[in-house]
Amino acid sequence: MRLAKLALILPILMSAVPAQAKALPDKAAIAATARDAMAKSGARGLAIAVIDKGKVVSVQTFGDRNAKGDPLTPQTIMYGASLTKAVFAYTVMRLVDEGKVDLDKPIASMLAKPLPDYGNLDDYGNWGDLAGDERWRAITPRIILNHSTGFANFAFLEPDGKLRIHFDPGSRYGYSGEGISLLQFALDQKGLDTAAEIQRLVFDPLKMPNSSLIWRPDFAANLADGWELDGKAVPHDERERVRAAGSMDTTITDLANFAAALVSGEGLSKKAHAEMLRPGLPVRSAAQFPTLAGDVPAAEQHKGLAASVGLITFDGPQGRTFFRGGHNDSTGNTLVCLEKGQRCVLIMSNDVRAEAAFPLIVRNILGETGTPWRWIFGDMKFV
Repeated sequence: MRLAKLALILPILMSAVPAQAKALPDKAAIAATARDAMAKSGARGLAIAVIDKGKVVSVQTFGDRNAKGDPLTPQTIMYGASLTKAVFAYTVMRLVDEGKVDLDKPIASMLAKPLPDYGNLDDYGNWGDLAGDERWRAITPRIILNHSTGFANFAFLEPDGKLRIHFDPGSRYGYSGEGISLLQFALDQKGLDTAAEIQRLVFDPLKMPNSSLIWRPDFAANLADGWELDGKAVPHDERERVRAAGSMDTTITDLANFAAALVSGEGLSKKAHAEMLRPGLPVRSAAQFPTLAGDVPAAEQHKGLAASVGLITFDGPQGRTFFRGGHNDSTGNTLVCLEKGQRCVLIMSNDVRAEAAFPLIVRNILGETGTPWRWIFGDMKFV
């Protein structure tokens, strides 16, 4: 009888145990994967970094940085896009550790007057549009960082261009760069200059000398232009405003150092690091975009997917995993990390076509992670 019960229980127990991590490929094998991904996707430029045991073990670049054919190098300036949000979240957690920010205290407490009274500000957001909707008072840094403000991704995407709250803050996930801009505004109003704090708490200690949230003239010497989905080459933007939601220029070398710190917890207290990796708000949408599509029935949801403080987490075949992406019309970036073994793959591309090969690259390097690629990219045709 005991043997019979054991036979029934053992498969259940085994399925709950994370799969053993595969041996990481060597640099030659990673390079072969990169070239295969570029050939299949048509991408012109690709950069890949690998982290193991919280340390950078490989940084490689492939292809071109511009239409002239100048080579993409580990020191080429690339657009970080929404990977900026991960850097910002890490910065906020450093400020939490210093006692300067409370994740669960309303943004209202960081402001000298009601948010709508600041009006519509080109450098931040259309806060004046929120007049008459007191729900803004419920918004906290945590609600912003787990993307549950109720804002659209950006106000300019609204039919009338006006910022509004679509659902009660904190009630569900809805990706929003506008929310990130609100927390940036609140920090700046509190006297915590966002760009200066990121420099102090991230770029300087993590040895990221070629990273900035605004354009630097010295970047021009080794700069990545980009390619759009149709193969059109486009110049790199020179961003003149600090945007915590996505204005960072960086290199694969610099950002690999950040990824290593993020997965290992370097610079953070144990409590702050655990908060960044802890599943917080369940994600019940079928896909990340469109951001306001709403929740779907449980059977259509990605089981265990949740928003933490600045990241998306889930329990995959190798245990707790988190990711963060970055995208525009000529940029594709992603970071996928395994808590077990403190392993990550960081991919940056100055050609948006590379996104179609992200599942292949991550799988070949880390093994099967269970990353919800369809939730991230919708109906994209992967290679």
